[in-house]
Amino acid sequence: MFYLQMENSGASLFKEIPVGLDAFSEEEYFSQSTLLKEFTEIPTIEKAWTLKSNTVLGGSQIMFSISQPNLLENKKRRHVSYSHIAKERDDSVQFHWAAFPIEMGTASLMVPSPSGSKLLVVRTAENDSPTRFEIWSSSQVEREFHVPSSMHGSVYSDGWFEGISWNSDETFIAYVAEEPVSAKPTFTCLGGKKGNCPDKDCNSWKGQGDWEEGWGEAYAGKTLPKLFVININSGEVHAVDGIEKSVSVGQVIWAPSVKDSLQYLVFVGWPSGTRKFGIKYCTNRPCSLYAVRVTSFRSEPEQSATNANLLAVVLTESISGAFFPRFSPDGKFLVFLSSKCAVDSGAHNATDSLHRIDWSIDAEPCPHNKIVDVVPVVMCAEDGSFPGLYCSNILSNPWLSDGRTMILSSAWGSTLVVLAVDVLSGDVSRISPSTSEFSWDVLTLDCDNIIAVCSSPVDVPEIKYGYLVGNACDNTKWNWLDISSPITKCSEKVRSLLSSKEFCIMPIPVRDFCENLTKGANKPYEAIFASSKSKKHDACDPLIVVLHGGPHCVSLSSFSKSSAFLCSLGFSLLLVSYRGSLGFGEEALQSLPGRADPSKIAAVGISHGGFLTTHLIGQAPDKFAAAAARNPVCNLALMVGTTDIPDWCYFEAFGSEAISNFTAAPSAEHLALFYDKSPISHVSKVKAPTLMVLGAQDLRVPITDGLQYAQALKENGAEVKVMMFPDDIHELDRPRTDFESFLNVGVWFKKYCS
Repeated sequence: MFYLQMENSGASLFKEIPVGLDAFSEEEYFSQSTLLKEFTEIPTIEKAWTLKSNTVLGGSQIMFSISQPNLLENKKRRHVSYSHIAKERDDSVQFHWAAFPIEMGTASLMVPSPSGSKLLVVRTAENDSPTRFEIWSSSQVEREFHVPSSMHGSVYSDGWFEGISWNSDETFIAYVAEEPVSAKPTFTCLGGKKGNCPDKDCNSWKGQGDWEEGWGEAYAGKTLPKLFVININSGEVHAVDGIEKSVSVGQVIWAPSVKDSLQYLVFVGWPSGTRKFGIKYCTNRPCSLYAVRVTSFRSEPEQSATNANLLAVVLTESISGAFFPRFSPDGKFLVFLSSKCAVDSGAHNATDSLHRIDWSIDAEPCPHNKIVDVVPVVMCAEDGSFPGLYCSNILSNPWLSDGRTMILSSAWGSTLVVLAVDVLSGDVSRISPSTSEFSWDVLTLDCDNIIAVCSSPVDVPEIKYGYLVGNACDNTKWNWLDISSPITKCSEKVRSLLSSKEFCIMPIPVRDFCENLTKGANKPYEAIFASSKSKKHDACDPLIVVLHGGPHCVSLSSFSKSSAFLCSLGFSLLLVSYRGSLGFGEEALQSLPGRADPSKIAAVGISHGGFLTTHLIGQAPDKFAAAAARNPVCNLALMVGTTDIPDWCYFEAFGSEAISNFTAAPSAEHLALFYDKSPISHVSKVKAPTLMVLGAQDLRVPITDGLQYAQALKENGAEVKVMMFPDDIHELDRPRTDFESFLNVGVWFKKYCS
């Protein structure tokens, strides 16, 4: 471990150098830390919202939520920037930016109201302090409410359970928060004590009470997500009744209605069943859409509502996974994504499908809805054709003015693209440039125009403004304008280094073509190759193979600070979207479980990417100069008994037979199979110097996996270095952790691969 001292000038200098560093490594630590700091400081646009302008200029305003790592505080610094969109007479578009961004401080969530006239700011509770709700107008805080921990804990802001929704008249807000902590027993020196007592009573203490199972990785210590509604005029808060205690809720939205007596909320519910498996990155957890009636705060007597119509209604009984609900602008239908392929197969992530339910705004929801398939699962796409939906989110307002066209971002091979989906006809159009190998991610809509961000492995993100040429029926004619922005700036040194790099996306044929495999499994997969523009005649740059996790994820052609940093050190990068990756159709995705192919040169990967990295250095020991594995899966036989996703271990080992074989008590035969499928079974052959980066709080791949592998490497005489981050979970994304991880990866690879 090493220590950094950050000066006010922004430079980073070493206060202390790790013991035992040779002169080469010491110099690399100095030079690389300075360069990595410049990459780290590049801002990231997280979200954006379009607001109607209240100025005489008219038009729209865009509010951007931006994050930037704060290494000194070891937190992400978040701020907002505003820009006014001016459309000129010559059809050009100008963004007029505010002079300075605004610090968000302790805010965990910011959500504008539908009209854009109000802004909700949520400041999350800590140490049993109240959760603060602030309602801002354009000039001041209009109201502030403190909700005590006896009502609920922190508001969920995780992007999955997270749900904040204003109703149409902007008087109520529905949201998801932790249920109150259940009462725990109190003890004194005389034994148990009846009743409650202050937490700070020095003559007593709180017992632990019963252990309550959570949703695994990233949710340690959190209680169940529950549904609440706040009246922003009075500050009155009510828990929403009618939802079974065993159901975890998220992604809530208000249903459209013309009557106060028929106010409904639609939300996603995850029944816990007999056990909660880890849910982070796992769309294979069964879930349904529910509708529940909200009677609180209304003038009608609540006695008029029977217990029956207060109970939540399941809207999607016939489908095994449903999430990201969105109502059409006219309120006549409800659309949602489904993860039924993942739920039914056991793959932790798979191809999505899009569905529609007809909705009546003046009638009670029906539990037996006809579910219309809008965009079905694509099993095997023809070359160059739409490969299916792979969406990590949907905008809160994804609609063009025709009321039937949704704008989505989805993986298409190794790129992220912008799609237009007609939810009535099912037509899907790729509207980001089809000739671009860059990745495009939609941020928000400005009426029938799109604000997106565009980037590549060697190009920092840039804002694009898309507008339709012609009418909305022809989604193929979109023009995209470059927008100059102060929030996507990087240092001149970074820009100069990246300008000397280039990338391409290469199709890689499947070697073991087999008639027993599906058509999709025999199709080529892809790899992104980033390298220097200037070719050396006498030597090639050292190559790093970057392996994504999952395994059902994808390496996209978007900007990554860590990858760009490694490329700027003089390495070529090969980011492989191996078989089983998203974006290539369901048959190709399902072809992976149970198989791993060797590769060449240096390798780096996290999670399942670390699984492949350690497999490669064991199965092809003479082809690697070095390796780095971050929270790697090294021994499935050990992991299956300690992870929050033991079903994942079964699926990766057994494939389609996983569901029928899964048990919480693996047999000796199962453990033997897990061991044989694991990198630990090849550890004696490893020759490559290996860097292990581990998070001690990881519930997904507990540190015992990596530590056992590292000890085995030492025992066999291989060179190994272990970095342990005591407060980090699986992602290893805290600012200092991310910084130190890739600084050490860079130094390690420079030492052994140059």
